[in-house]
Amino acid sequence: MKKNEIYETEITGMTHEGAGVCRIDGMAVFVPMTAVGDTLRVRIVKVLKSYAFGIVEELLHPAAGRCEPDCPVFRQCGGCTYRHLTYEAESKIKEQQVRDAFERIGGLHPVFDPILQGESRTGYRNKAQYPVAEQDEHLVCGFYAKHSHRVIPYTRCALQPERFAEVIEWLLPRLEAAGVTAYREETHSGELRHLYLRQGYHSGEMSLCLVVKQSIAEKLQPVLPELQAQFPEIVSITENRNPERTNVILGRKQTTLAGKDTITDTMSGNRVELSPLSFYQVNTSQAERLYAVGREFAALTGNELLLDLYCGAGTIGLSMAHQVRSLIGVEVIPEAVENAKENAARNGIKNAQFHCGDAGEIAKTLRESGTKPDVIVLDPPRKGCDAATIEAVSGMKPERIVMISCNPATAARDCKAFAALGFITERVRAVDLFAGTAHVECVVLMSREK
Repeated sequence: MKKNEIYETEITGMTHEGAGVCRIDGMAVFVPMTAVGDTLRVRIVKVLKSYAFGIVEELLHPAAGRCEPDCPVFRQCGGCTYRHLTYEAESKIKEQQVRDAFERIGGLHPVFDPILQGESRTGYRNKAQYPVAEQDEHLVCGFYAKHSHRVIPYTRCALQPERFAEVIEWLLPRLEAAGVTAYREETHSGELRHLYLRQGYHSGEMSLCLVVKQSIAEKLQPVLPELQAQFPEIVSITENRNPERTNVILGRKQTTLAGKDTITDTMSGNRVELSPLSFYQVNTSQAERLYAVGREFAALTGNELLLDLYCGAGTIGLSMAHQVRSLIGVEVIPEAVENAKENAARNGIKNAQFHCGDAGEIAKTLRESGTKPDVIVLDPPRKGCDAATIEAVSGMKPERIVMISCNPATAARDCKAFAALGFITERVRAVDLFAGTAHVECVVLMSREK
């Protein structure tokens, strides 16, 4: 097999990143923007030792799940993966992805509940971070092309609320007129790196954060009153300074330019305050349904001690606080722990306490002190739990463990480790928080063997 050769073939599988898989002369070839059942001609673009990459040269017979993409920049932008498929076809892929992870990686065969689909495939994100660039001597923003930092100028992303586009389209020419320049990665020059919008799903309050290399507050002063008059829902305007040569979007220095420091929203009945630095699920309504599945799996009666590891700002544990005797949350990021304490106080929750530290180390300390949780909730990062956390959690011998994971592969690996320590993986449910993209969450119920 050589680069630029063209083969006629059929797509027979999908990767977890959303590329179609076909086999040519016994070698796996990965082809993006395809669907299982497509018959097509594939042009080889890269050949490695045991696999290759291709692109669609000609679609001969489309699969049943195909549809016309509803976004004009879908093929250039790196944000979405499945806009060329119907949502039913996308959901089947994600459901199978979760099942494959647990059966193949974990060697586990739990009950797989049907995927919990998103209520909408468009406009569901409550947050957008638009990289800013200069093209044809004008400020533009949009989204990065796949595997690059080349900005595709586009403001009306199907995943974002339309109001975000209206704000950006109003703001960009006024920033340009004020003399604001775009940051350039290659020379580490210029000023404005990103425009960051967030809106409370229930409250409607919106925040605008301008991420800059150095302050542009003086240039912004004439623009801000007009901006607030035009968009009264923008109740917080902040400047985040990130002077580093880095791919990380936000810096540590934050200044409020107008309005409040934070916006308010509600998550699972609890009031929360959100700054640009706060972690918050980007699909509020679906996150509430995700947490509801977690509560269902936890089967709380009101008498339990609940331990919430990797608790972040406490949104999952606090959504269950009224159904338990007491709640202990653990999180390694100090600011998140403070947010969790504030969220508990703000909502009158008095049976919760929060500890700052590594999940495994705190769990071990709690275990050694005789703390015996009845139910443990795990919401680990994409890399999953480390061995120390799994050992400490198992040693506490809870009746049930509920894992909420953004990575089915590491969730399956961790459940296999828990199985070796006496915990049965009983139920798994895929939950789609990110319709149109390749990401899928899952909720897992493990019970202790008697």
